Amino acid sequence: MGEHSLAGPIIRQLAGHPQRQFADKAAWQRHLEQLGIAGLEVTPEPADRFAWHRFASRPDPVRVATEGALWGAIAIAAHGFLHEAVIVSDDAGQFNVGTHALCWVHAERLVHKLETFTDQQRAAQQHVRGLIWWYYSDLKAYRLDPTSRRRSEMRARFDRIFLRTTGFATLDRLLKRLHANKAELLMVLDHPEIPLHTNGSENDIRCQVTKRQISGGTKTDIGRDCRDAFLGLGKTCQKLGVSFWNYLGARLSVAGASAVPRLADLIRCRAQPA
Repeated sequence: MGEHSLAGPIIRQLAGHPQRQFADKAAWQRHLEQLGIAGLEVTPEPADRFAWHRFASRPDPVRVATEGALWGAIAIAAHGFLHEAVIVSDDAGQFNVGTHALCWVHAERLVHKLETFTDQQRAAQQHVRGLIWWYYSDLKAYRLDPTSRRRSEMRARFDRIFLRTTGFATLDRLLKRLHANKAELLMVLDHPEIPLHTNGSENDIRCQVTKRQISGGTKTDIGRDCRDAFLGLGKTCQKLGVSFWNYLGARLSVAGASAVPRLADLIRCRAQPA
């Protein structure tokens, strides 16, 4: 809550209150109302996002407090939901929570999309891209056999790649910017179980994007929820190797439909160690 600029007195109110458990959203909202947090004023967001400098920015205390409480509830070790979990993202701000790692594919894409105008610049760009993909290949090998010695070697090699001077000023500035993200790009050295990219999660939501591009948006919140629910069910069935049509037939009790177990049960079975 402090990192997202929630006022100190509000944080102390929440932290010092003896009540820490809430049955549902309504109970939490009543708690905020009793503490006087729900009635605090919020600075409206300007229509022009570039006009923020003219406003005294004041975050919504209810939203920040709620997000902080939810994150605390699922991240603490006592509940065991996301204990020691690492969030891997493309550096979008909303995902920069908890222990955070960055996607290597998105990082390299910045180098790949850099505009070049001379043969020397193109040569420098291609050389750096080759070094990055070579390093990326060795990171994948490290994940299969992590050792403390290789970890130290990979950290030193990262510095040699991203602190180099190529003579291409724009590329050099970009490399320094990427080097500033060293801790997040090299999170895999301490957590070899995490992926090096976000392709898996991006593929999961691609069907929603494709549907929106073809059919446009939904007219109501209920329509959006129905679309997302069925697309999510279809993607889950695909991952589990279950026919979506057979799944729907089983749930709707269609005559002659194949029996399909509950998806939650299938997921638990897949998660069990061999």
